[in-house]
Amino acid sequence: MKLSLFSVSYAGFWGQQALDLSAFIQKSAELGYDAVMLAGKRPHVSPLDANPESLLAIKNALQKHQLTCSVIAGYTDLGPIAATEVPHLELQIAYVESLSRIAAALGADIVRVFTAYEVDGHSPQAIWGNVVRTLQEMCDRAAGHGVTLAVQNHHDIAVHTDSLLELLADIDRPNCKVGFDAWSPALRGEDLYTTAKQMASHAAITTNADYIRLPRFRYEPALVNYRPATPDLVRAVKFGEGFIDYEAFFRGLVDGGFQGIANYEMCSPIRGGGSQENLDAYAQHYVHWMQSHGLV
Repeated sequence: MKLSLFSVSYAGFWGQQALDLSAFIQKSAELGYDAVMLAGKRPHVSPLDANPESLLAIKNALQKHQLTCSVIAGYTDLGPIAATEVPHLELQIAYVESLSRIAAALGADIVRVFTAYEVDGHSPQAIWGNVVRTLQEMCDRAAGHGVTLAVQNHHDIAVHTDSLLELLADIDRPNCKVGFDAWSPALRGEDLYTTAKQMASHAAITTNADYIRLPRFRYEPALVNYRPATPDLVRAVKFGEGFIDYEAFFRGLVDGGFQGIANYEMCSPIRGGGSQENLDAYAQHYVHWMQSHGLV
């Protein structure tokens, strides 16, 4: 597998230390990564800011540090919005096509996308249909740039593995793959080995982080007792120290023939805080864990 570090880890969105792209690329090389996954939005690679000069600067930085750009990460939600007159889906199609153009310029052949969240008052089946049609057009436009879309298994529509396979069949495009992560199946109780093996041949990337579950309770004064509250609070910890059985997950991917990109991300507050030193320690720990388990 090819180790890639996701730039969102150093974007500052959760109060952590932020790095610009040049510093992030240098940091990724220093920490032992082969590639980077770049967030397709500010402060990193927004289509609003990308121009030939800025893309050339990124390419030069990658070359200088002997890294490749593996993935451009798109941020999409293909569900309905309140203002029906706004061409919400068309705007996202244009966004993903722009990211595909950027990916091709940087030597990447994958753009990560999401499906949709369910919205109260709207039929899940109707949202599903919009997701399928929109992703079909996104795939067709991305194909013109030699790009594959990786649908990440995070949003509500088609989040279960069986549903995701059904969605892929409905989309029916050769350049539509999945970004298959362990986080969501683990939280929802799917068997990680079985589901990873099942999805391995459909997966272009996997993006990894580990978490602990912190049970929640609400005090009930009249009962002088606590009432369980759901769901649990989830907090990021160093890789291999959380509740996700990554040994089973990666064994399933390997047994299923996966040979794609294994990204690491810090996309939430992490134990120990967001200092440069703590972020670096987490990112480097992932490299060591993957090496010690014979995955690279």
